[in-house]
Amino acid sequence: MSIRDSEEYKKMNSFHACACAEGFCEGENASEDEQLAAWQYIRDTGLWRSLQGFYGRQVSHLVNAGVIE
Repeated sequence: MSIRDSEEYKKMNSFHACACAEGFCEGENASEDEQLAAWQYIRDTGLWRSLQGFYGRQVSHLVNAGVIE
């Protein structure tokens, strides 16, 4: 099953994705599945382009490692 088909991915929005990716607010105790869904969402929406450089570097790393598409 693709990350994009997961329930975690389907409930993402910009704030929740950033919270899960960085571990703040409701993303503080995010599962690994939620974190990966968040990174996939950040990549798919292009959100990483408007955020600090950390996001772009992390997206690039995860894509190159084959963790996200």
